[in-house]
Amino acid sequence: MPTEIHGIKAADVHAKIKLLINGMVNITDTTGEFLMTLEDGRVIDTKGWNDWEWTHGVGLLGLWQYYELTGEAEYLAIIEAWFRDRFAAGGTTKNINTMAVFLTLAYVYERTGNETYRPWLDTWAEWAYHDLPRTRYSGFQHLTYLETNKDQLWDDTLMMTVMPLAKIGLVLNRPHYIAEAKRQFLLHVQYLFDRESGLFFHGWQFTYEKTDSGPSKAGHNFANARWARGNSWVTMVIPEFLDLLQIDPQTDAIGMVLRDVLDAQCSALKHLQDQSGLWRTLLDVSVEDGSYLEASATAGFAYGMLKARRKRYLTGNTNSAVAAIKGVLDNVDERGELLKTSFGTGMGHDLQHYKDIPITSMPYGQAMAIMALVEFLRQFI
Repeated sequence: MPTEIHGIKAADVHAKIKLLINGMVNITDTTGEFLMTLEDGRVIDTKGWNDWEWTHGVGLLGLWQYYELTGEAEYLAIIEAWFRDRFAAGGTTKNINTMAVFLTLAYVYERTGNETYRPWLDTWAEWAYHDLPRTRYSGFQHLTYLETNKDQLWDDTLMMTVMPLAKIGLVLNRPHYIAEAKRQFLLHVQYLFDRESGLFFHGWQFTYEKTDSGPSKAGHNFANARWARGNSWVTMVIPEFLDLLQIDPQTDAIGMVLRDVLDAQCSALKHLQDQSGLWRTLLDVSVEDGSYLEASATAGFAYGMLKARRKRYLTGNTNSAVAAIKGVLDNVDERGELLKTSFGTGMGHDLQHYKDIPITSMPYGQAMAIMALVEFLRQFI
């Protein structure tokens, strides 16, 4: 097999991944700027490695994918040490975002057979299936540490809770979890997909409020933001979901719907990509209007596009994905930090909200880059 593809050497990609992993597990919040203080007095470190939030859930998944590719035990050891320490500390509050870590734990349980993991998978999945607040039509309400977000659907939810529920459904043989995950995918597509642009809105609010001009208003998409990282979650999870559940998009109706919206999204993305290979944090707003280039979303897009083509869910060339990979590689510095990563982003009620999100190293940024580079390395196999 070749050692260089598209002008990128396999050895260089492995070196970058190892830099990213080292950077991820050693991130620290030196100023306290990114700490989250809860009403009960707890302080959640969303930036550092040793705490429990969606940021760590995505981080663990990146580690797992590199471990799967290489079989190098040190990466599995980092993952298991993270769970050991968090469980010993007593766990944390159940919400959409804290559920994210269980996608990786389900893979680890499947691989190791460690029965001490099963009660955690069981209890959290039962909570998500039975007790997680629901929107109208039984969507997963985007409950977080700080906000109940009543009657809100967010595209983040598909990555953070729906994918873990589906995987746990497989490993614990609970088909009703899988059926629920399928429903959540269809419901989120129904309310978040923007038919005009082919992209996804960040969120949907069910309101059913009266208006002065006539019939009641069913809801709204907040700022109508086509936010990059939110879109990238969708690009990542659709091929991941189809692969996980072995859904054939040629013969299965759900698979056909998901493939088609992914195709529409990827087609739209090709025309919005910057010459650097990156996309902007608001995809359809120019840099001149304040929408800065953002690397974590770019990594997510590259991952989803490459996997969708590897699994033959989409056809066509990979030029856009390869340009994104080169853009990601260009933004990994000597410390192993993925530059141009925007901080965690709540729902914006205007577009300025997204333009004002600060840039800082985060575990999910590192991990999304790792996942994109791991997927690219499969071209060398």
